[in-house]
Amino acid sequence: MKPFHLGTFSAGGGPAFAGVVIEGQVIAAAALAPLCARLGYELRQPEQVLGLLEDWPRNFTALAAAVEAIRNGQATGLPFIAESQLQVLPPVLPRQIFCSGANYKKHVVDLIVAQGGPHLDGKTSEERRIWGIQRMDERAQQGKPFVFTKLPSSIIGPFDPITLPPEIQQADWELELGVVIGQPARRVPRATALEYVAGYVVVNDITARELVYRPDIPEMGMDWLISKSAPGFLPVGPYLTPAAFIPDPQNLTVTLKLNGQVMQHESTADMIFGVAHLIEYISAYVQLWPGDLICTGSPAGNGMHYNRFLREGDVLEGSIDGLGTQRNRCQLEALSPAAFGRGVRV
Repeated sequence: MKPFHLGTFSAGGGPAFAGVVIEGQVIAAAALAPLCARLGYELRQPEQVLGLLEDWPRNFTALAAAVEAIRNGQATGLPFIAESQLQVLPPVLPRQIFCSGANYKKHVVDLIVAQGGPHLDGKTSEERRIWGIQRMDERAQQGKPFVFTKLPSSIIGPFDPITLPPEIQQADWELELGVVIGQPARRVPRATALEYVAGYVVVNDITARELVYRPDIPEMGMDWLISKSAPGFLPVGPYLTPAAFIPDPQNLTVTLKLNGQVMQHESTADMIFGVAHLIEYISAYVQLWPGDLICTGSPAGNGMHYNRFLREGDVLEGSIDGLGTQRNRCQLEALSPAAFGRGVRV
């Protein structure tokens, strides 16, 4: 079966709706319910993507049958609209967001060299690199993922502007593979963990580097609240691509361009802990719900590595194989909270 995508859209500033994307054309998922019924399937809660995810195995089967019928010419006259005529919103608004920190070997070593930390004070750059390589080898063999949370209020759409707080001088990009959960998951074994994935999305975990460490209380480590969760610090989308169309999440290419120049270009094979391992680990400690988002970590090539941070007017373009491309322009904080999430293309 050829892939299709799910997204959240708005027409002319109207209410958001779940849409199915087929070769650049969008149809409201709710408009497919009668076709699904004729084919012998029930489509449940199709108005919003989160509703579809609440009963994902059943709903995916119904949507796949409807899309196949459309492509085979068995259904005509349906109300499609070109994606270019719609506002593209974040494909799903999760209740919980989990981020895997330090999860790409090359990326982590680069961060250790550039950013360091209290435990590396006094070491030269080469000593930091040697220490980092040894540490990552140990983690891959016997370590555990490092996971933190990010606030849902940080989410913006795939074409929304990234707003830079004026007090932040080291806003950095981290393009990542996002995993969207499709079933309640608790204590899931690694061998079956991918069965709980509804689909994959492009995410960019924007980070204020100078706020990661708290010099006033170095014994407390890293402060993810103030360094990761400002409004607009998590562009998501443009689509949710069902997991059925991504046979191996560890074989995808992640590419980020800054003003047209490639800064990140790496395979998800460089992850220290793969998607299945992350789901196993997270679900061992917390309850995962449908729609929850796992950001799997950033590959090498962030701004800290280049000593180049985001500035007003910068344009970030992030792509992952099969998942689409997001494009976000940076601007200084000046928008009201109501302006976020409106899906404005730049």
